[in-house]
Amino acid sequence: MKFLVERAQLGKITTYTEMNSVLARRTGLPAFDFEEAAERAAMGHLLGLIVQRDYPESGLMVSALVNYLGANNAGPGFYALAQQRGLLPKSSSATARLEFWIEQVNALHELHARR
Repeated sequence: MKFLVERAQLGKITTYTEMNSVLARRTGLPAFDFEEAAERAAMGHLLGLIVQRDYPESGLMVSALVNYLGANNAGPGFYALAQQRGLLPKSSSATARLEFWIEQVNALHELHARR
């Protein structure tokens, strides 16, 4: 969580790869092996837990700050979680999903820039 707040304070986003490296370095635990589906799912689960913990205070999905390396968008797990939480209609178009993600990123940057 702290790493994501640091990224937001800088007005930046991050990648799963960078987050994985930072987690391993800061915790001393082995990095996730993204070649394995179960490990990719574990990272997604971790991000979901972080959102669950942070959302009541911030009203935002801090996992919006994590995207795929070489991509400029959140992963499908982000949108699925937003839909589960009722923040994004299940029938949302690709444009509506992208706009939702951009709104979340901008709001996170604004929120944490003030702190």
